[in-house]
Amino acid sequence: METAIAATRKPRERIIEAACDLFRKHGIRGVGVDAIAEAADTNKMTLYRHFGSKDDLVVAWLREVEQAGETAWNDLLAAHPNDPMARIQDWVGKAAECAVGDGRGCDMANTAIELTEEGHPARRLIQEFKIRHRERLVQLCRDAGIVEADLLADALYLLVEGARVTRQSVGVQGPCAHFTTVAQAVIRAFAQNNKMGAAAPSLKKAQEKQTVRA
Repeated sequence: METAIAATRKPRERIIEAACDLFRKHGIRGVGVDAIAEAADTNKMTLYRHFGSKDDLVVAWLREVEQAGETAWNDLLAAHPNDPMARIQDWVGKAAECAVGDGRGCDMANTAIELTEEGHPARRLIQEFKIRHRERLVQLCRDAGIVEADLLADALYLLVEGARVTRQSVGVQGPCAHFTTVAQAVIRAFAQNNKMGAAAPSLKKAQEKQTVRA
């Protein structure tokens, strides 16, 4: 049945899917185009007809990863159109699923580690993807009324990136298991700072009045 289904799919789709599976299992450097072509039930000639080089295939795969990320962001925004704080909480939940559930970590980050050449075409894509993710997280925090939105976004960003790394290095019982708890604590701390900041002007006015009376 699987063979019949695979036969109806286009070679390009099969090649990208095979590359995704092999890259995640063995790393980009650990997989050659011969293995990818074989896993995709095709040949090198067909592979190179769709992708001029292995680097082009890596970029195409990461484009698929990027698109999945775009879909996740759009779904998150659509799920809570009028509740900015619920969007942040939803982001925490989804980030926890990625950090704890996926033992291979972030495809973008893993690829960036492997591809040390500054001019590699995939590195620019990865950088743009990560910057865009961070900017969207900043906007979530800003929409929720967090005064130090950039700082909270960076804190959450660093938490999830670190959690995904420790998931690979020490397993699900390591620090990544506490990602949600820590993230919630950080969010509460920033929200509390908001309240304290809002109370500060009133406190200052009260102190000024007392000084005048004295």
